[in-house]
Amino acid sequence: MTIARQSWLPRQVFRLAPPGGHWAGLLWPTTTFLAAIAVGAPLLAAVAAALQADGSTWLHLSRTVLGEYTLSSITLAVGSAILAIVLGVTAAWLVVATAFPGRRWLEWALLLPLAFPAYLLAYVYTDLLDFYGPIQSTLRSLTGWEFGDYWFPPIRSLPGAILMMGLVLYPYVYMLARVAFLEGGVGLLEASRTLGLNPWQGFWRVALPMARPAIAGGAALVMMESLGDYGTVQFFSVNTFAVGIYRTWFAMGDRPTACQLSALLLGVVMVLVIVEQRSRGKAGYSAGVTYAAQAPYPLRGIRAIGATIACGIPLLLGFGLPAAMLISMAATYRSSWTDPSFGSHVQNTAIVAGLAALLAAIVAGSAVYGARLLRGPLAHLLIKLTTLGYAIPGSVAAVGVLICLGWLDQRLAPTTASATGRLLLSGTIAALVFAYLVRFLALALNPIEASLDRITPNLDGAAQVAGLSPSQVLWRVHLPMLRGGLLTALLLVFVDTVKELPATLIVRPFNFDTLAIRAYQLASDERIADAAGPALAIVAVGIVPVALLSWQIARSRTNRPAKPSAT
Repeated sequence: MTIARQSWLPRQVFRLAPPGGHWAGLLWPTTTFLAAIAVGAPLLAAVAAALQADGSTWLHLSRTVLGEYTLSSITLAVGSAILAIVLGVTAAWLVVATAFPGRRWLEWALLLPLAFPAYLLAYVYTDLLDFYGPIQSTLRSLTGWEFGDYWFPPIRSLPGAILMMGLVLYPYVYMLARVAFLEGGVGLLEASRTLGLNPWQGFWRVALPMARPAIAGGAALVMMESLGDYGTVQFFSVNTFAVGIYRTWFAMGDRPTACQLSALLLGVVMVLVIVEQRSRGKAGYSAGVTYAAQAPYPLRGIRAIGATIACGIPLLLGFGLPAAMLISMAATYRSSWTDPSFGSHVQNTAIVAGLAALLAAIVAGSAVYGARLLRGPLAHLLIKLTTLGYAIPGSVAAVGVLICLGWLDQRLAPTTASATGRLLLSGTIAALVFAYLVRFLALALNPIEASLDRITPNLDGAAQVAGLSPSQVLWRVHLPMLRGGLLTALLLVFVDTVKELPATLIVRPFNFDTLAIRAYQLASDERIADAAGPALAIVAVGIVPVALLSWQIARSRTNRPAKPSAT
């Protein structure tokens, strides 16, 4: 019996399907649809729940704390972005355009703060700068001052949160700005030098306008990460939307209002995404040649020292000093990592992070391959929807996941509750892994998509001539060539899952603690020294992808031949 192809089905699907097996070609495009649904359903569920919620509690919040949530969130996002731009753009221009002592190793070391979650940095600097910390204690012992006799900047404040976010997130701006400067027009920059412009004048008049889209993209990432942060702002008593969502959901037990706050935060993030995309579309520049071929401008004397200090300060404050303090705490208070429960926290973290990474790599690979078969605007839209989760704060994704799984449990309750005595999905490791999948699927999708794009479609055609089905093409032809992308996807999702705090706090099963949860609990109890062990473990895992990025940066520099500088 012959099945007629429906007019709405893409022809590309059937070009790779084996004779007589038209429906077999629909397997992989279906996975693309399912991946988009898996990411989009929790977000739509949160919005739908917000629209259906009673407005009484929302009216109370709008009269009391909603203004504070809005002002604090916007101030945190904008302030963090400004600080990240100042640190990231300055460092990127110095390591690309100038030569000074230490530039070679600073070029890759400037990425190391990415290994630190912002909430870990907050714990460390609170222990260092708080009233009973070593700095203020030393100041009082030297001067004889008592409490109230002097003023010291409070670390537990909104400016303190901005400082923490900027120090750990500036590498986003640094990476994108560095690439933009490397890809700037060598002809334009050399022409500016022949016209008498020094490196800083060339920066302001030529390089900065050309790099503006990339800088805007990095700033948008910083703002989205800042809006989604919970551990830092909660520890510093800064009331943002992320804190409000968690407090309303658990402390007040008002899930509809938490959904309304989630929908509002989702709307803010979507505005940021749209603004960032439009800024890229309206300000794109291409010079056709790369600035990297040009030898850097040599700095000497006080200028060279200043450049080293300018690049070294964010590295020292964002990684060196916090890492040294954590190591010192862990060595002094060995109970932080010799506690018998530490092994169970490591095991729980490895289980959920490993499952999330493996599932994300499988789903992302299937979705990207399905989009390759589907092609066209529909495939592009589905992939965009699949990547939407990474732009969403973890608290919003967690709320949406709980709503979706709660709805499924209600439908399955007559069967599963009588057989097992409990709900099937809610409050399980599966729910937590699903929340991670929604949040971090984009991280797995990007490297796999980049690897697959490098495989010429001619190989697919040759496999079709050989009579291979789409599944056989993927298994025999593509997978051996996708190992690098798959490994990168596994690594990125694993590391971000280890660091994730808001989604883990909301979705985790009862009495199921990960390293992030344990560090958060200990720090919340003012046992910051005891949190050093879990914190160091998180940082150690986070260093792995940063090391890979640093290696790629170093290799990109060495692979580009230098060209004599025009002076």
